[in-house]
Order: sequence, then C-alpha cells, then structure tokens
Amino acid sequence: MTTATVVVHPRDSAVRIDIGGEVDLENAGTVEEQLSAAIPNETTEVTLGLGELSYLDSAGLRVLFALAARLEVLQIELRVHVPPGSVTRRVLELSGFEGVAALE
Repeated sequence: MTTATVVVHPRDSAVRIDIGGEVDLENAGTVEEQLSAAIPNETTEVTLGLGELSYLDSAGLRVLFALAARLEVLQIELRVHVPPGSVTRRVLELSGFEGVAALE
C-alpha cells in the first residue's frame, strides 16, 4: 500500500499544500479529494510544495494537471515548489507541466 501525505497551511487568502510520499493509481483519488477540500472559494493563491514527494506516476500527474486546470478556471494563481534535480521535477518537466504552472 502506498501512502501520500497532504498537509495544508492556510494563510489569509493563500493556501500552501505540501504533498509527500508517493502518489500513484492506488491513492490518487484520495489525494485529489484532499486537494479540492483544501482550497476554499476565497483563495487567491495556491502554493504546492513537492519537496517531500518521492514518487509520482501518471495518475498523480493527472491529479496535478486537473488541479491546475481547475485553478485556472477559478482564476487562482498556482505556484509549484519542487527541488531542482529531483525525480519529481524531472517527471513534471517531461510531462509538460511547466506549460500550465511555473516550477520554482
């Protein structure tokens, strides 16, 4: 069984969400639900911290692309913090995720 952690840090109209562990087909639906629940309507900015994410498969990528699309429709800014040289950053770069959100 794979595990992912989703830790939410609300601050005024911004929300920082740190995702750690592994996001794959087994738990992607749960992670997606947690992300949706973490973002109230009055949010203006979401920052995803992916420094503790050790594994991300195509189901996890789908969750991130869906989140980016939802935030774009709601006109909520998305920032993604992921360490340079990490496997997660490489997966995001190869998937074209930088086309929907800048990787910081």
